[in-house]
Amino acid sequence: MLARALILLACALPAAAQASTRECAQSPGKVLELCVSVADGRAAYAVTRRGTPVISASALGLAFAGEAPVRWTALTDPQRSDVDRRWEQPWGEQREITDRHTEMRLRLEGDTPLNKSVVLTVRLFDDGVGFRYTYDAIPAGQAVDVMADNTEFRTVGDHQAWWYSAWGQERDEYLYGQTDARRITTAETPLTLKRQDGLYLSIHEAALVDFPSMLLTGDGAGTLSARLMPWPDGVAAKKTGPFTTPWRTILIGDTPGALADSRIELNLNEPNRLGDISWFKPGKYVGVWWEMHLNRSTWASGDRHGATTANVERYIDFAAAYGFSGVLVEGWNVGWDGDWTNNGDAFQFSTPYPDFDIAALAAYGRERGVNLIGHNETAGAVPNYERQLEDAMAFYARYGVHEVKTGYVRHSGDIVDADGGRQWFAGQYMVRHHQHVAEVAARNHIAIDAHEPVKDTGLRRTWPNMVSREGARGQEFNAWGDPTNPPEHLTILPFTRLLAGPMDFTPGIFDIPRGGAPVTKRVQSTLVTQLAEYVVLYSPVQMAADLPENYLAHPDAFQFIEDVPTDWETSHTLQSEIGDYVVVARQTRGGQDWFLGAITDENERTLSQPLSFLDPTKRYEAQIYADGPDADYRTHPMSYVISRKVVTSADTLPIVMKPGGGLAVRFRALP
Repeated sequence: MLARALILLACALPAAAQASTRECAQSPGKVLELCVSVADGRAAYAVTRRGTPVISASALGLAFAGEAPVRWTALTDPQRSDVDRRWEQPWGEQREITDRHTEMRLRLEGDTPLNKSVVLTVRLFDDGVGFRYTYDAIPAGQAVDVMADNTEFRTVGDHQAWWYSAWGQERDEYLYGQTDARRITTAETPLTLKRQDGLYLSIHEAALVDFPSMLLTGDGAGTLSARLMPWPDGVAAKKTGPFTTPWRTILIGDTPGALADSRIELNLNEPNRLGDISWFKPGKYVGVWWEMHLNRSTWASGDRHGATTANVERYIDFAAAYGFSGVLVEGWNVGWDGDWTNNGDAFQFSTPYPDFDIAALAAYGRERGVNLIGHNETAGAVPNYERQLEDAMAFYARYGVHEVKTGYVRHSGDIVDADGGRQWFAGQYMVRHHQHVAEVAARNHIAIDAHEPVKDTGLRRTWPNMVSREGARGQEFNAWGDPTNPPEHLTILPFTRLLAGPMDFTPGIFDIPRGGAPVTKRVQSTLVTQLAEYVVLYSPVQMAADLPENYLAHPDAFQFIEDVPTDWETSHTLQSEIGDYVVVARQTRGGQDWFLGAITDENERTLSQPLSFLDPTKRYEAQIYADGPDADYRTHPMSYVISRKVVTSADTLPIVMKPGGGLAVRFRALP
């Protein structure tokens, strides 16, 4: 009788009191399943796709200073829910985002004080998963040192990987290599993989706030382990309880385009905290920048100073004449003289050089509908910047500047904190710093375009003034790189770096021959590829990076840059093979026109592209910018042909791309 009563009591207990060894959840369309298990002191998760293993049993949890390795003992309190909602971006590659996922929350119980009770939250989408830890049992205010993230990604099968080695002096500004994934040492994320059966994965993180950036270390046999960028004393993260980690994410798809068109990064971030940000307008800009990289003028003061009132007025006039909303000015403030990369403490962020009249230029631009875009280079001297940050943003706000490009170039690659400690560029110290900059900027109605940044993790949803970042090998390497970026670089970025978020690549170089420079010391593309970059490489702020006179020498090709927008209703990656080619189409936000960009690697390529993405009820004039018959990035990069024809959604567009070439098309909706 007593035994029967105990059984009945156990059945009546709430879920919170039930312990299990395995709990599973499926994505809304039952495409993916993620199971969490506890056995033999180990907590692990595994992922299958349509019944086929993708990630085998992989470790979970964090390790703390002063504690022995945790033995996990139980899973309790499983809770499940379903979400199907839509939300709108104030700007973006897609106006309306669908958030459709299954959530499973459960509690991991361990045998150490800090790991005795941890909430694991899992969200499953049909195109990927995200999970994170909440240490809600750590008392409020208790300081803890996280020494390691034990999360593993034990991939199933043989994979190719696109990656570069982490810990580099040049931050994330490296070319990607393609290797067997078992050759990965330590890689940055997003890390993109292709399995031998054609399945694509990308491992990254979302909502990186007050935590160090995650790297991935390989074991030579297919297992990738989280590695956190540490503080100088070796601690990975310094937290106070309770706290929640960023999401660890895995995108999963049949094609590279399925990864590129996923919106998981955004959906795993919190909603907009700024409310109305109508003070920021996506747009295109020109500026005093490329001329310095070509050594035609200098950031430093003197006879060759680029940021003079007269020179900036020239750029404002050009911007006003051709519909650009902004002019970027670098080198305007005191601090650029001498070896600035190692003397960042000399920068003064609200003191212009005498030959730069910001008040007059702001008024001059305002009369012509053009805004100044600010620039704050710190040379990695973060304490110096933070001491001046409030004044610097207030200074810009006084002159109607609503966008600031920040930079953290330092010759050694290190960031030096107030105590002289050498910080990693994406450790917790710098994650905190970039968040602080964004928040101060937001209070002054200023958007941030960060160069040498912490990688993007979808925070632009929560803080939509985080509009763009660099964080990869951009156009500037085509001015002085040795070698410059090879053609395949542009066909890799959309499926690696750009999976994290918008990139300020600074496209649009027209003076490709550069006076007969060797091909590996100049832009390695055709002119049409430079047009296609505006569609393929997404950013809400896009620079026409070349000198005005080079655009005026090719007004017919320049027309595409004038026409292409930077804010989109929807976006589709139509065809792709990483490292070979990519075709992207985007629809103008709130409009009917579509734009298409296609880029190939060093190989000539012909594709057939159905136009089924167009509105079937409309006719369009296709304005086609194509490589010329003899175009070749090595020998005839300036050869192009412009044509027009009427098309509908029932038509197929031939895409003929010459070596290093591309295609750019505007589909103008006809009445």
